[in-house]
Amino acid sequence: MAQLNDDTLTRAGLEASVETGRVLLIACGALAREIIDLKESNGWDHMAITCLPAILHNSPQDIPAAVRHAVEKHRADFDQIFVVYADCGTGGQLQRVCDELGVKMVPGPHCYSFFEGNDRFAAKSDTEFTAFYLTDFLVRQFEAFVIKPLGLDRYPELRDTYFGHYEKLVYQAQTIDTALEEKARACAAQLGLAYEYRFTGYGDLETTLTGVARS
Repeated sequence: MAQLNDDTLTRAGLEASVETGRVLLIACGALAREIIDLKESNGWDHMAITCLPAILHNSPQDIPAAVRHAVEKHRADFDQIFVVYADCGTGGQLQRVCDELGVKMVPGPHCYSFFEGNDRFAAKSDTEFTAFYLTDFLVRQFEAFVIKPLGLDRYPELRDTYFGHYEKLVYQAQTIDTALEEKARACAAQLGLAYEYRFTGYGDLETTLTGVARS
């Protein structure tokens, strides 16, 4: 398995060692740390993981084709394949691809929802439409996934164009990490937003993968 680091997950993906008869998780690279932690803490040795580049989040229209390619590449080597993506901005296209290929995926609109818990996130949707969310991964990769793609490193005056309608930054923490919390608070200040810390743990991601592991 490739070395686990943020650059690997962002650009190249994390490849599984292919072994026949196992369950394969095809996942977003932004979830690799969380999935590996769940695998190791629960002893899910029968589950392998291959991650697509997390940078696909910046072009969600490309996610369905990338997932299709990964499923077709590995299907013959595994008894079961599960896609560890929610819709993630694909407008239902990823679900249609998974249905066509006969594989299941994580329910929910995006990772912010399933980390919070889809039901809880939906219940807050009427009051948090001005919230900007960060996960552990996005706090670590704030420059690469937010600042640079939006050009805020070169044109900071665009801040109001992109974030003028937001009121707060919500850091959904998967782990308790004071360094990440401090960085998230700095991210909020950089964007001129109020800051809210919310420990979510792994939410529905853990529940869903537990079900896959037991199946």
